[in-house]
Amino acid sequence: MRVSVYAAATEGRWKLWISVCPAVDWLWWSGRGGHGWNCNKADGLVMLSAGLPLGWGVKLRDKLEYSNAMQKWTAAEWRACMIDILKREIRAEETARGQRMEEWAWELFDVRDMGDGRAGWSDRDAGKPRSDEDLWFDAPGCMREVSYYADSLVAMLYGRSLLQPEVEALLVEQAEGAERRWRAAAQLAHLQGRLKLEAAVGHVSVSGGGKGDDCSGVGSIRWKAVQAALRLPPLLWRGAARRRADARCLRCGSAATGRTPCAACGLLCCAYCEACLALGRSRSCALLIRSAASPAVRCTAAGTSPTVAARRWGLSAAQAGAAGAALGFLAARGKRATREGPERFLLWAVTGAGKTEITFPLLDAVLAAGGRAAVATPRRDVVLELAPRLARAFPAASLAVLYGGSPDRWIPGRITIATTHQLMRFYQAFDLVIIDELDAFPYHNDPMLAFAAGQACKPDGAFIFLSATPPRQLQREVSFGRLPHARVPVRFHGHPLPVPQHLTMNPVHLCIKKGGLPRAFIQALRRSLAREAQVFLFVSRIAHIEPLLVLLCRIFPDVRIEGTSSQDPFRPAKVMSFRGREIRMLVTTTILERGVTVPRSDVYILDADSSLFDEASLVQMAGRAGRSQEDPAGTVLFLSPQWTSSQRKAIAQIRTMNAIACRRGYLKGRK
Repeated sequence: MRVSVYAAATEGRWKLWISVCPAVDWLWWSGRGGHGWNCNKADGLVMLSAGLPLGWGVKLRDKLEYSNAMQKWTAAEWRACMIDILKREIRAEETARGQRMEEWAWELFDVRDMGDGRAGWSDRDAGKPRSDEDLWFDAPGCMREVSYYADSLVAMLYGRSLLQPEVEALLVEQAEGAERRWRAAAQLAHLQGRLKLEAAVGHVSVSGGGKGDDCSGVGSIRWKAVQAALRLPPLLWRGAARRRADARCLRCGSAATGRTPCAACGLLCCAYCEACLALGRSRSCALLIRSAASPAVRCTAAGTSPTVAARRWGLSAAQAGAAGAALGFLAARGKRATREGPERFLLWAVTGAGKTEITFPLLDAVLAAGGRAAVATPRRDVVLELAPRLARAFPAASLAVLYGGSPDRWIPGRITIATTHQLMRFYQAFDLVIIDELDAFPYHNDPMLAFAAGQACKPDGAFIFLSATPPRQLQREVSFGRLPHARVPVRFHGHPLPVPQHLTMNPVHLCIKKGGLPRAFIQALRRSLAREAQVFLFVSRIAHIEPLLVLLCRIFPDVRIEGTSSQDPFRPAKVMSFRGREIRMLVTTTILERGVTVPRSDVYILDADSSLFDEASLVQMAGRAGRSQEDPAGTVLFLSPQWTSSQRKAIAQIRTMNAIACRRGYLKGRK
């Protein structure tokens, strides 16, 4: 896309503007607009370019330093200033073309004083017949119509961050006919300060730390705020720190590594982002439209009592205590949120503690204050599982369920349930963002998704992190008192977590090679089957599943045994059959370490000393056992030839939670 770029002076102060519909700007600055339009005529207007690539125009707008001397600048001085700001882009284009700028782009910097005439606002050559759009602006009532479209567009884009094709698709679905006037509507809303027009990929200055850590440049990417809010490990940001003027995507924060010739802007090296291509091509000439931010709502302290939370939402004492602490955090958060980004609270709850139910009072508090909330989770299946539960809990609140291919993509829900990737389409939209399974793939260690979450939350909003196994860095912050948190050390049924036992066993690949399994392992499996338990068998590698199935089926010919992994297209059906007790033994990878609840389960983790099983994975896999009221104990076995640090830490974490639960009187029969 190409845009008009001009400078306007009001009360002696100059400001640069980009325009996707120059006719709107002429009406605005001429002082001839009606209600909702600018009634003050500009003191001076200088057209800098009638058709500059969008990325270049946005960089000029954001980088130009204004001074009183501009009042007397000549066209040559304006042109020299523009070329100096864009020297890096011009040099790259000269290299790609093998030509000096004078040979291919001097007309882009056709500076002229606009005076008081309308003719200069056209980006079309003089002498050509006027288009239907030009004639429409001469029609009676056109300004009222543009104002109406602008109001509608602002309402539909509230809290959104959408590329131009997405905006057009939204208008086709929600306001048929308005897509023909979106340029005029967007430009008026931009002049009014209600919408932001950005280049989807732009050059931003990223410093390694210290005073200049806040980025300046295209789109004002809040790197410091996002890093402070999410406390990302420095390793994830080291690549950004090395580049001080990198082309980055405003949607996902990734470096734009791709360069390609572009028919839309006419450049030979138009930058684009390869990291978020699945959501549409984000490039330096692609228009990204964002709504202006509004302040976050303030939740009151009413209803923070654990007793009230327990009575209304049917929470256990441990759940209610954690909910009360989180509600107190929402009510008391102060000025630090606006200074360093959204404030954070960690809800550290054991597997099977009922984390979703604990968030109900928090969502209710935000809704009661008139705010919006988002619940983000890494996986689509969890989104689909949470949706009906939240719909039952909040029947009066509009609910948007977002994932790849979701039919709800344009619903402006008061509560949004989404995969973390979908947060890239929001900008400062939510007063509260709840990140479920903080430590899970793909969110864990993915700065792109962390950036999207940081952008989706209002600067003075709040994050609630949910996790049974928080990353080690967050655990350290908790231990040093730098991160507000609440622990839920017991499951809803009030019984202790099953503590894993160790059973010495040769590595799986040796068992497969020898064609047999250890007697102690087989006897343990027989005990589980005898007590009618469903058996999880976790392995470290997909390649071990099929040969292990052959051995198990030979030993247990009357038992239905299946295997599944991330590569299995029938995984959902097999999990359903496992829940329904049609399948009694399921060999799987860590793909089922989370989000799967099967009553009366025993867990066997083979090759528990594998480097692929860290402390968090072992705790999560062990958490599949003992989740039901009818069978709260369960059996968990770590099978390996040796102990590892991860195994010891996992067992220590489980025992610590049981000790805390006992000390607080949460365990049944242990006051």
